[in-house]
Amino acid sequence: MNAQLQDRTAIVWGGAGDIGSTTAKTFAEAGAKVYLAGRTEATLAAKAEEVGAAGYGVVDILDEDAVAAFVARVVAETGSLDISFNVADRGDIQGQALLEISAADYTQPVVRGIAGSFHTARAAARQMVAQGRGVVLALDSGSARGSAPGMGGTSAADGALDALVRDLAAEVGPSGVRVVGIWTAGITETFTAEKFERVLGTRLPEEALDGIRANLDGMRMTKRSPRLKEVADTATFLASDGAGAITGTWLNVTSGMYPS
Repeated sequence: MNAQLQDRTAIVWGGAGDIGSTTAKTFAEAGAKVYLAGRTEATLAAKAEEVGAAGYGVVDILDEDAVAAFVARVVAETGSLDISFNVADRGDIQGQALLEISAADYTQPVVRGIAGSFHTARAAARQMVAQGRGVVLALDSGSARGSAPGMGGTSAADGALDALVRDLAAEVGPSGVRVVGIWTAGITETFTAEKFERVLGTRLPEEALDGIRANLDGMRMTKRSPRLKEVADTATFLASDGAGAITGTWLNVTSGMYPS
């Protein structure tokens, strides 16, 4: 077993999704007790068993009290909370020009994204400050640094989260708590017709998805898109003692899509 996270307790918010479950499994393989949080009991139960999680909870991260209660439950069961990683869906709606998109669709990922991130990060950081250690991890697409037409409110939501990471890191750093973000975009392993339909509002044929995957690969400095396991391994490193004093910054796992 990789013992990078031995004797650590982690919560992965949005833990039943592709990034969340892959990271949760990697955390568990590194020795952590991992808890998954999400909104659908059946999906969470299946993923918890699949990744070797210590437990799970049905939590709406927009409900501040529910988030705090889940953190309290995890601490009561394990004695600490050492890692908090929020990768919950924030409802990004893309594929429409800014001149056409509604204000509600544009602001949805901004409002939901920053509220959920704030609730989970603050609840975790309060516990971590009290115990004098811990790591809060965040993830977005990095599009606040560079964007493209049809991104909707994604860039604005990313910018808000970038700021939260910097501000929270400055506040809790003196208490021994680190706050670090990961930028990643276009993980082509996760591209399915169903997911694109939810984001774009239309179902794409498989040949169109293949074209999108190839186009994204061509945009990278490395000419290949990031992999789920690479994101999970990066999160595991950042959560470990091997990351040293890294805090208040973002690591770019977009294979050079946006400048860091």
